[in-house]
Amino acid sequence: MNAEKPGDGGVPPSAGGGGGAVLAVGGEGRGPGGSGRGGDGRSGAPVVVGGLRERKKRLTCEAVSGAAVAMFLERGFDKVSVAEVAAAADISKPTLFRYFPTKEDLVLHRFADREDESAKVVAGRAPGETPLDALRRHFLDALDRRDPLTGLCDAPQVLAFLRLLYGTPSLVARLHAYRTRSETALARALGGTVPDRLAAGQIIAVLRVLALENWRRIDTGESGDRVYPGAVRSAEEAFVQLRTGLEGPGRR
Repeated sequence: MNAEKPGDGGVPPSAGGGGGAVLAVGGEGRGPGGSGRGGDGRSGAPVVVGGLRERKKRLTCEAVSGAAVAMFLERGFDKVSVAEVAAAADISKPTLFRYFPTKEDLVLHRFADREDESAKVVAGRAPGETPLDALRRHFLDALDRRDPLTGLCDAPQVLAFLRLLYGTPSLVARLHAYRTRSETALARALGGTVPDRLAAGQIIAVLRVLALENWRRIDTGESGDRVYPGAVRSAEEAFVQLRTGLEGPGRR
């Protein structure tokens, strides 16, 4: 894969990863908007740059999404209207749609801060580490942490959320758009060429299959600890297959 190394003019290095059980009910959503202070060029008085507004928007998104997910879990996604969600959040429908373009986004907001996670892992990898080695290391670490995105989390609130997600056809369909953006971000981090886009598609597909298989076993009643050894073996085998195809003869 023709990926830029950190610091060589490609994608800027990042701490990578994202983290935490963001899929858990009541878990965190988007990261902080942040604030900056600096002189105003005249008096030297500090100026707050957009921080309060962004923080308010983030908190509103999290509150509305949290209220919606709680209602969906209690009654079912299709049995709760957008108007009911807006009323529960004490906002108007037009305001709700300014934050969430579709009803499905009220749920998938939980994924929003992790769309570019694989891209960040590649961009922030250690000197001399290949993209696949970095992604393998990151996924194995995520399995060990029982990260919900690996499917290997048996926490009750995460199970409830994933059952809602995978049991609702419109949410599964909408999830495709999020995965497409993950693939696009990863392709850019790898270099942006056609081979890089092909590689990104394969990698994201492998991560999806691994997570779904782990989730399938958890959903049948197996514990995360019981599934973990097999999940590690499957991940190792998957990355061997990826390496054979993506780093074989003729590939850099």
